[in-house]
Amino acid sequence: MSSPAESPAIITCKAAVAWGPGEPLLLEEVEVHPPKAMEIRIKVVCSSLCRSDVTQWESKAQPSLFPRIFGHEASGIVESVGEDVTEFEVGDHVLTVFIGECKSCKHCVSGKSNMCQNLGLERKGVMHTDQNTRFFIKGRPIYHYCAVSSFSEYTVVHSGCAVKVSKDAPMDRICLLSCGVSAGLGAAWKVANVSEGSTVVIFGLGTVGLSVAQAAKIRGASQIIGVDTDPQKFEKGKAFGVTSCINPDDCNEPIPQVIKRMTDGGADYSFECIGDTGAVTTALQSCDAWGVTVTLGVPKTNPDVSVHYSLLLSGRTLKGTLFGGWRPKSDLPSLVLQYLEKKILLEDLVTHDIAFDDINEAFSLMKEGKCLRCVIHV
Repeated sequence: MSSPAESPAIITCKAAVAWGPGEPLLLEEVEVHPPKAMEIRIKVVCSSLCRSDVTQWESKAQPSLFPRIFGHEASGIVESVGEDVTEFEVGDHVLTVFIGECKSCKHCVSGKSNMCQNLGLERKGVMHTDQNTRFFIKGRPIYHYCAVSSFSEYTVVHSGCAVKVSKDAPMDRICLLSCGVSAGLGAAWKVANVSEGSTVVIFGLGTVGLSVAQAAKIRGASQIIGVDTDPQKFEKGKAFGVTSCINPDDCNEPIPQVIKRMTDGGADYSFECIGDTGAVTTALQSCDAWGVTVTLGVPKTNPDVSVHYSLLLSGRTLKGTLFGGWRPKSDLPSLVLQYLEKKILLEDLVTHDIAFDDINEAFSLMKEGKCLRCVIHV
C-alpha cells in the first residue's frame, strides 16, 4: 500500500466480476489503477446488496457493459488520494454514494435538487472524470457500476461521490445509509414532509418501505399501513412502526377502497416502494383529495405512468425522488449521527452477514425475496 508521500501505485486485489447478464459472479484478481485528479481510492470494508444491483446484473439491455463490478452501498477507508483532493486524507472513513455533490453546479447551489449536473447517476460504466475505467484484468477493462463498484477489495471513486463519516460508526451497518435506507427516510422527511397525526400507506415492505415506516413513526404519524403480498414481512413491519398490514391477495375489493375505508376517505401520504408503475396509480387512488404520493421504486419494465387527470384535479400531488432528496455531502453525516444517537434503526434491516467469497448467496437471497439487506464483508 502506498504512503501519502508517494505516488499511488496499481493495486492487485480480489473483486467479484459479472462477465455477463445474470451470470454468477466470479472472484477474480483485478488491477485497480491509482486515483486521478479529484478521485480517491478506497479500501472497501463492507458493502450491502441493493435491489438495483440485482436488477442491473440481470438486465440484458446493456450487454456491452460487461464484464462489470457491481455494488454501490459501501463503507470503507481512504487508501490514497489523487491530485487536487483536499477534502480527504488517507485513513478517513467514508461512505460511497451513487450520486455525487460537486457543490458548484446550478443544481447543487440551488438548494432545490440533489441531481448534481457534474456527478449525477453514471450509466456508462466508467468514471465521471475521463470516461475511462480504473479496473483491468490482464489489460482488459472492467466496467464500473454507478461510479462506485464496491464488490471489490479496492475501488476508485470521484471525491464528490464519497462522504467522510465518524470513525465511531460501525462500517458493517452504516453502509445501508449509502442508498436504500436513506432513500426511505428522505422520502418521508424531506420529500413528503410527513406531519404528526397523519395517515400513511406504504406499498412494499422491503428495506426502503420499512425505512419510510420508521421515518413516519418518528414524525408521529397516527396510522401507518403496509401493503405487501408477502405476509412474512408483516411482523418486521410492525417493528418499524407499521400499525396494520394488507395483503392484496387476501382482498376481494380494490386496495384503494380498502385503504379509504380504513382511513376515513384516504391516506394523507402514500409511498410506492415496489418499482411498479401500476402501483403508482394505486397509491394515488389511495390518498385523500389533498394527499401526497411519493414514488421511489425503479421499474424493471413499463416505465410510463398513467394517471387519470381527475386524481390531480382534486388536489393530489405526485412526486418522484432519487436518494430521498438528500444531498450526499450536506445531509448524510447528519443521518450517521442520528444512527449513532440511536434515533435511527439499522440493525434490524440486516438479515444476513455474508463473507465476500459467498457473494453469490446474497444475490440468490435477494432474487428469492428471502432477505432485506445482506451485508457483504469485503
